[in-house]
Amino acid sequence: MTFTPNIKKFKQLAGEYNVIAVRAEFTTDAETPLSAYAKLAASKPAFLFESVVGGEQVSRYSFVGSSPYKTISCGHEMTTIANEKGEAKTTPTPADPLQLIEDELSEIRYHGLEEHRFSGGAVGFIGYEYANRIEETVPLPEKNELEIPLLFFMLTDVLVIFDHARQTLTVCANARIEGEPEQAYQRACDKIQQTREILSQSSTLKPAPLLDPDPFDLKAGNFSKQEFEALVEQAKEFVRSGDVIQTVLSQRFAVPFKHPPINLYRAIRAINPSPYMFLMEGDDFAIVGASPEVHVRLIGDEVLIRPIAGTRPRGKNKVEDSDLADELLADEKERAEHLMLVDLARNDIGRVCQPGTVRAAEYMTIERYSHVMHIVSQVVGTLRPDENAFDLMRATFPAGTVSGAPKVRAMQIISEFEKLHRNVYAGALGYFGFEGNHDSCIAIRTAMISQNTLHLQAGAGIVADSVPENEYQETINKAQGMLKAIAFAERISETEEA
Repeated sequence: MTFTPNIKKFKQLAGEYNVIAVRAEFTTDAETPLSAYAKLAASKPAFLFESVVGGEQVSRYSFVGSSPYKTISCGHEMTTIANEKGEAKTTPTPADPLQLIEDELSEIRYHGLEEHRFSGGAVGFIGYEYANRIEETVPLPEKNELEIPLLFFMLTDVLVIFDHARQTLTVCANARIEGEPEQAYQRACDKIQQTREILSQSSTLKPAPLLDPDPFDLKAGNFSKQEFEALVEQAKEFVRSGDVIQTVLSQRFAVPFKHPPINLYRAIRAINPSPYMFLMEGDDFAIVGASPEVHVRLIGDEVLIRPIAGTRPRGKNKVEDSDLADELLADEKERAEHLMLVDLARNDIGRVCQPGTVRAAEYMTIERYSHVMHIVSQVVGTLRPDENAFDLMRATFPAGTVSGAPKVRAMQIISEFEKLHRNVYAGALGYFGFEGNHDSCIAIRTAMISQNTLHLQAGAGIVADSVPENEYQETINKAQGMLKAIAFAERISETEEA
């Protein structure tokens, strides 16, 4: 097994860096991200990130991580920080819990893998209620039903990177130099060898059944149809009075779910491939999703945000699909809503970008997914030298597409109407890289699994001319992919038990 860099080069790098990526590369056509995750996730927490660009083209890289050297789990009141030995300490959650992650990464001088924009960092999620930490005038809703942290991040130690173009698997161990460089290098090499031994074991996954199941039979959400439509009418009054231009109301569905979360992930990646596909498991919760929408991305100093607003169901054939796309682009309500969110995205990133660099690089194109199509734009800018990925997150959180505009007033209305913590839904999930890069998605089309129950949430943007029945149906349409995945996951579990 060949390790890169070698010990001589590593010792040279250790004079400048205190965390250095060590890697070994293997050719593989039998191992997959799914099978690797199934083997490595025996040691939780763990995560799997994959991507299908534009909903249709498989992205080049997939990432699997487990056994982090530190986890930071922030509740509203208390925070638990645990190390790789299982030793944990609990302290009061600070006013800005994201600062804990920023402080951890600020100590790191990192030499990563040049060919990868991500080879290590803090991987996790920021729950929607973090908005209350940024803007105290947004009240916390009355009820919090889920035992899921407000923020949860794992600081990666070993990362498995699949390169689907070259059919290679890279095992990367981030060596933390806390004493002699030789000892740090040896520990990293040992971890790569241990990971390789785990991956060489036989796969425990059975092939998924060849099925096209009907969606799970959904009962009413936390609002009846009549209740939700009444809320839409009330929200329209706030629009008419000038309080907001738009607010995004959502409803939550809950179903019993005792299956392995990986089976739900296997189902959703087959049924609803998306730019952000993820499976993240803690000790007592799991987050599974296929989000179409980036929250924000930072590579070097280049910022990208992609507002998605405007929805139609997919057509039954190509002609109907094309007609629905034309209808969507011609819909004045949808166009006005989308333009508003593009302007909001410009304003959000403009707070931390260099003046004159913020622009719409792509405007009002159609992007198709398994059950719906959307209008999509792309807004870019150049980050100011005195700002970083954490400042960018604070400036853009939560996304306007899941809150509304003006954002603060829209969130106040959401808290008043929904009366329930959204938790991970409408928050952000992704990574803050050791090297300063960042990529996160909006946590939509996302299942939150806790205490043998799956919670799914979907929303609709309410504007002056919204039709209540249509907005209710939009939430149902957006839930269809996950509902079908739930039914498919049950069949996968039945196959495994047979």
